[in-house]
Amino acid sequence: MAQSTDRLRRYLGEELGDCRDEDVERRLDELGTLEAALGTERVDAELDVVSALANGTRYTLTRVLVAAGEELCVCELAAVVDVSDSGLSHALSTLADAGLVAGRKDGRWKMYRATNRAVALVTVLNGSVTVSE
Repeated sequence: MAQSTDRLRRYLGEELGDCRDEDVERRLDELGTLEAALGTERVDAELDVVSALANGTRYTLTRVLVAAGEELCVCELAAVVDVSDSGLSHALSTLADAGLVAGRKDGRWKMYRATNRAVALVTVLNGSVTVSE
C-alpha cells in the first residue's frame, strides 16, 4: 500500500503542482467511495458472467444462440461444438447459471435461447473487435 500511495503522491504532485498529505487522503477517500459503490456482490456476479464466456465452447454456444435469435435444441447445439454430451451439458449449465442462456424442456427435448444479457454482451464485443482478413 505504501508503494501505491507514493505513486499516487507523485501523480497528484504532477497534476496539482504541489501535493500535500490532505490531497492524497482526499483522493484515497474518493477512490474508496468508487470502489464501495461497485459492491463485492456486483463484482462477483459480473466476474461469473465474464468467466462463463472465457471458454471457447461456452463462448461459441452463446454466439450461436445470439445469432440464431430463437430457441435451439441441444441436439442442434451439439452439431456446432465438438464436445461430449456431458461437456455440452456442463457448458450450458454454466451459461445458464451466469444468466446468459435460458433453457426449458419441450417434451423430451431441451431447448435453449440467449438472454438479453447475452445479446447485449455479444453486441458490445462485436463492436469492439477488429478481425483482419
